[in-house]
Amino acid sequence: MTTRVTLISPVVNAALREARFDDDVPPDAHALGTARALAGSLPSAGPVSVSPTVRCRATAQALGLAAEETAPAGWALGRWRGRTLAEVSAEEPEAVAAWLSDPDAAPHDAESLRELCARAGGWLDGLAATPGRVLAVVEPEIVRACAVRALGAPEASFWRIDVPPLTATEFSGRSGRWNLRAGRPLG
Repeated sequence: MTTRVTLISPVVNAALREARFDDDVPPDAHALGTARALAGSLPSAGPVSVSPTVRCRATAQALGLAAEETAPAGWALGRWRGRTLAEVSAEEPEAVAAWLSDPDAAPHDAESLRELCARAGGWLDGLAATPGRVLAVVEPEIVRACAVRALGAPEASFWRIDVPPLTATEFSGRSGRWNLRAGRPLG
């Protein structure tokens, strides 16, 4: 049995534009208009899920998807939430350096990169029991963490994966082995 999982990255919001750790602000009207123009272009799927963030839910709705909030939430970044990377780097340069170089570091008092990859990868592996096609709108860090799992790559490779807004990353697999097709534009 082959499972096909398509992860859709959401539209941009102010946090992404400002290089700010996401604080769950909604996307702007223009970004949602772009998603609305793509409604109906996605392949049909069995279960459709969405991460619980505002921008993932808004993106799914704009794409015309009736999704359940069963996909993993984005990266829990604790006290850094809502702050820009520049602010945190100026105030806590050693903490940011550790966060970027040590997969076990969690200087923001929340989830480490290793924990994020394990959580997202565990969710992806759990989908292997779902026959057919699964579609989910998830935060880019969830896509990146799933790619790390699918490739069996070290967590440090997470930082070298780009996930543009409104792209599809596809995983196909069976018996615990995933293949990856990355970055396909929607539409």
